[in-house]
Amino acid sequence: MLELAGYRNIRTKSLGSNNKQNVVLATIEGLSKIKSPEDVARLRGKSLDEILN
Repeated sequence: MLELAGYRNIRTKSLGSNNKQNVVLATIEGLSKIKSPEDVARLRGKSLDEILN
């Protein structure tokens, strides 16, 4: 699923149930919570350079 979304070289681990539907739903939830580097910098009160370097 992650490769279809354009992600490569992803390592995952399933905790608890490994039911295919639950894994897909958890993956979608996780992808929806990804923050951009700019968002992380703003939340931490740092510059983008401080976050990326």
